[in-house]
Amino acid sequence: MAWTLLIIAGLLEVGWAIGLKYTEGFTRPVPTALTLLSMVASMGLLGLAARTLPIGTAYGVWVGIGAVGAAILGIVLFHESVTPARIAFMVLMIVSIIGLKATSGH
Repeated sequence: MAWTLLIIAGLLEVGWAIGLKYTEGFTRPVPTALTLLSMVASMGLLGLAARTLPIGTAYGVWVGIGAVGAAILGIVLFHESVTPARIAFMVLMIVSIIGLKATSGH
């Protein structure tokens, strides 16, 4: 159950990271409210997952999901650059997330 909560928390982190762009400096009420709600939910679920999982693993996976997801959506939604190096580093993050999961003992 902790891993499910952690994955959902990571996906919500992607949501609030991308949501920051749409808030336009927190000047737009609806995107701002959704972004703040996503932040609170993401951190709350991270906290619940960290009750069971080692904090280094939980936090690393949470950040990794958020970073890779935000990078991918940045490419798709905002036409950010796609370079071989950028893709390679995203792959390394994914491998790191899998490695943390595989070595967590849970």
